[in-house]
Amino acid sequence: MLPEKNQSWVSEFVLLRFSSDPMSNRVLFFVFPLLYLSSVLGNGLIIAMICLDPHLHTPMYFFLCVLSVLDTSYITTTEPQMLVHLLAHSQTISFTGYWLQMYVFCALGLTENIFFVVMAYDRYVAICYPLRYTIILNWRLCTQLAAGTWACGFLFSLVHTFLTMRLPYCGPNRINHYFCEGPSVRNLACTDTQLIDMVDLIISVFVVVTPLSLILASYIRITLAILKIKSTQGRCKAFSTCASHLTVVTLFYAPVTYIDSRRNSSYSPEQDKQISLLYNVFTALLNPMVYSLRNKDIKGAFLKVMGRGRWPGDLGPRRRLRYNVQC
Repeated sequence: MLPEKNQSWVSEFVLLRFSSDPMSNRVLFFVFPLLYLSSVLGNGLIIAMICLDPHLHTPMYFFLCVLSVLDTSYITTTEPQMLVHLLAHSQTISFTGYWLQMYVFCALGLTENIFFVVMAYDRYVAICYPLRYTIILNWRLCTQLAAGTWACGFLFSLVHTFLTMRLPYCGPNRINHYFCEGPSVRNLACTDTQLIDMVDLIISVFVVVTPLSLILASYIRITLAILKIKSTQGRCKAFSTCASHLTVVTLFYAPVTYIDSRRNSSYSPEQDKQISLLYNVFTALLNPMVYSLRNKDIKGAFLKVMGRGRWPGDLGPRRRLRYNVQC
């Protein structure tokens, strides 16, 4: 190692564009804003409808509102800066700016990982204990579960970010990615990263493997409960209540698990940049569509806000019971 006086520490990083082709970057500059605005408007609309319509003040829609807040914050952390770097001559970001974006992005991603378990528990209670649904998932427990997932996500992210950014970076400073993340910058560290790699593996067990296992266990119990329903129509309706959540979980976990499983064996920055769009951009875009297209409550609330209809629960208490467990 060089003497201390000869060491040159990195004070800023250079984030490479999404593509090295200038023409492709110009096209992406018009495509990505549309995706970003659609995601923000879609999630914002869901948040507004849930907050404005008293009929949607239930545990399931409270969790859906939290998910929309997560998705909006998640994509806002990276998308605006990526748009600037697509056309700007300089793609530099300060050392402080890098770790700040990495901390927030990682915290929101880890929080969403854990939060899917809470949503799976909500479906489990709704289907397996429908008569006790609002008693078990009271507002105190709902707020505690939501706050707990946020606290865990930001705590794990703090550990990950602290260990990553305390590594010595003495050059080069060019990062082949379009947003700030830990594995990409650790490739530039001028020291051994085995310790932080091991810590990342432990964190992955807590926020990826464990949540997936709990979600799988929840749906095994849900499936067994659904199979006990005698009518075919009842079983189909019960299965449909879980379709939205399973779709969203698959869209989020599939690319994350793929990238994490191959990062050490066959790391390809260009391919990882493309795959990361699935959980960074398209998940936030598709979540509102998945939860609204098949959801009579959301569509009814939208029509009510637009003044063209009324929420199905307004028809009477017997009709409301049919919507207690619908997604």
